[in-house]
Amino acid sequence: MATLRELTMLQLMNSITDKPSWNIKINDPEIVQKWKDEAVGSGRDITTKMVDWCIDELQYRASLIPAPPEKSPPVFVYNGDVVKSDTAVSPELKKEIQEAVKKFESNIPERLKDWHPNSDEKVWDLVHPSLFPLIYGRTRVLANGETTTLDNCVLRSGKGEIAPFPSEDQTNDLGASASYNSWPHNPLRNPFSAKFQWLPCEVDISRNEAKITSYINNLHPQEEKPLYRLVEKLISLSIPLWDSTLAPLQGRRYNTNLRRRIPYDRVKYDPDPENGPQTDGPQQQPNEFDDDYWERREEWYEATRRVVLPEPGSFAPPEKSPAFSLIEKYGKRGLQVIVKLANIELTPEKPEYNGGSWHVEGQMNEHIVATSLYYYSCENITTSTLSFRHLCNTEDAHEVHYPQNHHDWLSVVFGCEHDGPAVQEIGGVETREGRLLTFPNILQHRVGPFKLEDPTKPGHREIVALFLVDPNIKVISTANVPCQQQEWWWEEPASASSAFPDKLNVAGLPLELQDHILQDVDFPISLKKAKELRLELMEERKQFVVNHGAAFENSTFSLCEH
Repeated sequence: MATLRELTMLQLMNSITDKPSWNIKINDPEIVQKWKDEAVGSGRDITTKMVDWCIDELQYRASLIPAPPEKSPPVFVYNGDVVKSDTAVSPELKKEIQEAVKKFESNIPERLKDWHPNSDEKVWDLVHPSLFPLIYGRTRVLANGETTTLDNCVLRSGKGEIAPFPSEDQTNDLGASASYNSWPHNPLRNPFSAKFQWLPCEVDISRNEAKITSYINNLHPQEEKPLYRLVEKLISLSIPLWDSTLAPLQGRRYNTNLRRRIPYDRVKYDPDPENGPQTDGPQQQPNEFDDDYWERREEWYEATRRVVLPEPGSFAPPEKSPAFSLIEKYGKRGLQVIVKLANIELTPEKPEYNGGSWHVEGQMNEHIVATSLYYYSCENITTSTLSFRHLCNTEDAHEVHYPQNHHDWLSVVFGCEHDGPAVQEIGGVETREGRLLTFPNILQHRVGPFKLEDPTKPGHREIVALFLVDPNIKVISTANVPCQQQEWWWEEPASASSAFPDKLNVAGLPLELQDHILQDVDFPISLKKAKELRLELMEERKQFVVNHGAAFENSTFSLCEH
């Protein structure tokens, strides 16, 4: 649990590290003085000591950055650990991604654009894991350790055994995931889906770079090879940021043992009327009952006393944390990554995006521990942020020494209320073009609203999202599930011929008759059926988001009296 002033310091350092060449400017006394004056004069609760700490910390961080032409390392933004980089992905690679996705989009007819349900045709799902996921009781999974490859995943469509429904014990068990065990509390009910699981692809990292070895769900492995290579590059570039994001979680409970810039363990008041002369404040009137008098005096105490806000001390370089490396620890085992590509498209007729809700990624079936977001194209839109909040460790509040029945410090110092939700909003990060952003899946996040900058022209924001599965756990992946898309299967001559020996005759039939024949094929799954199933998945996950939000809100501070 961080003080509001520490969160303000983190937000100030985030804004400074958003500035071009901040690591050079931070050592320019004239520029630094200007930043100090702006911060102290901003009207926010920022003191000179707070700004001095921020500058000293950023000067220390800048001293660790290698001189050009070496690339700047990623920047830690908030305790948690949210990590951002505007240099991890080169301008050349960004252009390659823009061109490859544009070509991919151009091959999709307007009538087949997959607008995300209930998005008012503003969110275009290019590749989304909710389409053709693992469906318990329907999806076929290869048995006896068999796996598919990028070359045969379509040919083997329909092979395998039907995935059984998970048991009730499995769907209620929280003990299997490091990500949820790292919470201070486990208040979430029914964290597993009994119906669906997003399918990750397998990623080989044994040679220090990512190599996708099983198909990305909903991205054809043969027709979209250039996009596969680019996603591999993004995974490779995300790994060092994931290392930084996950390092603090190794062997720790979430949000404990973190270095505090402003520690707080004792409540002080100034003025402190309760410890002042009895002659100060209201006096008892003749014929006034004692209870009435002390009630008036208590009200005066509460109105008069002021919590002394804590200040940081002097910055000192932190102890070096143990290094963490996904490649070193899991190089032989490999990673599993869920891939999503999505656009938010705005037009003069639909000029605003209202933002999203607080959520984490996936359900427990996916065991997602961290996310990487790459914003490869932003055009004609206002500034948008991705905000974060976390569930506090309420034990921190019990370590604070405070007078009996005095709870006002909790809101003044930490922004929380006695018997209120133990949740802190820690800040947001600008989602600018070219930025690579990673964060752990124990933080809830929310996409902020934005609109067209020039309301007479269209605009967009386009992202690649990579969801890292807990590398300690292997979930069913596309290596275990041959392609489920009926359209892919039908377009593959060898696979279709295996089901219909007279395929040549079928192929010569009118499209209407071909469609009629395909409707009789229960598996692989048609696009129409997949979209119906997606609505079921979305409804289930919508309820999960509600439950997850309630779990956050229902975990409360309850201060014990002494």
